[in-house]
Amino acid sequence: MGDEERLAAYDAFAADVRSELAATIERMSALAAEGKVKTATYRQLFAARVTLREIDARLAEHGL
Repeated sequence: MGDEERLAAYDAFAADVRSELAATIERMSALAAEGKVKTATYRQLFAARVTLREIDARLAEHGL
Protein backbone atom coordinates (compact mmCIF):
# COMPACT_ATOMS: atom_id res chain seq x y z
CA MET A 1 0.00 0.00 0.00
CA GLY A 2 1.47 3.35 -1.06
CA ASP A 3 1.44 6.61 0.85
CA GLU A 4 -1.50 8.00 -1.11
CA GLU A 5 -3.56 4.88 -0.45
CA ARG A 6 -2.72 5.00 3.24
CA LEU A 7 -3.72 8.67 3.46
CA ALA A 8 -6.97 7.94 1.64
CA ALA A 9 -7.68 5.09 4.06
CA TYR A 10 -7.04 7.37 7.06
CA ASP A 11 -9.28 10.06 5.55
CA ALA A 12 -12.04 7.51 5.03
CA PHE A 13 -11.62 6.28 8.61
CA ALA A 14 -11.85 9.85 9.94
CA ALA A 15 -15.00 10.48 7.90
CA ASP A 16 -16.56 7.25 9.18
CA VAL A 17 -15.78 8.14 12.80
CA ARG A 18 -17.31 11.61 12.41
CA SER A 19 -20.38 10.21 10.68
CA GLU A 20 -20.90 7.62 13.41
CA LEU A 21 -20.39 10.29 16.09
CA ALA A 22 -23.05 12.50 14.50
CA ALA A 23 -25.49 9.58 14.25
CA THR A 24 -24.83 8.62 17.88
CA ILE A 25 -25.47 12.17 19.08
CA GLU A 26 -28.66 12.29 17.02
CA ARG A 27 -29.93 9.01 18.53
CA MET A 28 -29.06 10.22 22.03
CA SER A 29 -30.96 13.45 21.45
CA ALA A 30 -34.02 11.52 20.31
CA LEU A 31 -33.90 9.29 23.38
CA ALA A 32 -33.41 12.31 25.66
CA ALA A 33 -36.44 14.00 24.09
CA GLU A 34 -38.46 10.90 24.97
CA GLY A 35 -37.15 11.00 28.54
CA LYS A 36 -35.21 7.77 28.11
CA VAL A 37 -31.86 8.87 29.49
CA LYS A 38 -31.71 6.06 32.04
CA THR A 39 -32.12 3.24 29.52
CA ALA A 40 -29.40 0.74 28.68
CA THR A 41 -29.44 1.92 25.07
CA TYR A 42 -28.80 5.53 26.08
CA ARG A 43 -25.95 4.47 28.34
CA GLN A 44 -24.38 2.39 25.58
CA LEU A 45 -24.66 5.33 23.21
CA PHE A 46 -23.11 7.58 25.85
CA ALA A 47 -20.09 5.29 26.10
CA ALA A 48 -19.81 5.10 22.32
CA ARG A 49 -19.98 8.91 22.10
CA VAL A 50 -17.13 9.29 24.58
CA THR A 51 -15.00 6.83 22.63
CA LEU A 52 -15.79 8.39 19.26
CA ARG A 53 -15.04 11.89 20.56
CA GLU A 54 -11.66 10.71 21.80
CA ILE A 55 -10.84 9.10 18.45
CA ASP A 56 -12.00 12.26 16.63
CA ALA A 57 -9.83 14.45 18.87
CA ARG A 58 -6.78 12.29 18.20
CA LEU A 59 -7.41 12.38 14.46
CA ALA A 60 -7.74 16.16 14.60
CA GLU A 61 -4.46 16.44 16.53
CA HIS A 62 -2.77 14.74 13.59
CA GLY A 63 -4.46 16.87 10.96
CA LEU A 64 -6.93 14.26 9.75
